[in-house]
Amino acid sequence: MRRVIEEQIGPREPGAIYQNTDGAFEVLAVVRDPQRARELLGRRCAQWAVIIRDVFQANGQPFAVGSVWTSSDRLVRPADQAHRSAVRR
Repeated sequence: MRRVIEEQIGPREPGAIYQNTDGAFEVLAVVRDPQRARELLGRRCAQWAVIIRDVFQANGQPFAVGSVWTSSDRLVRPADQAHRSAVRR
């Protein structure tokens, strides 16, 4: 199950920027706690959530998404390696 979840999240880690048909987004946090993800997304079956902000909006407010990483998503900037290793500890 863990591997499936990581595949669904894809390369979205804090500091990464990705783009799709909806816009371009900076990843602020990845929530892997199912209970917290369910609260953020309002879905009983959520296992994870990604907190992002729209980089094209001047005052873009953070919001949570639970959409899986697909071939239509494109990584613009990978997550900062130093930040990623600090977060995983």
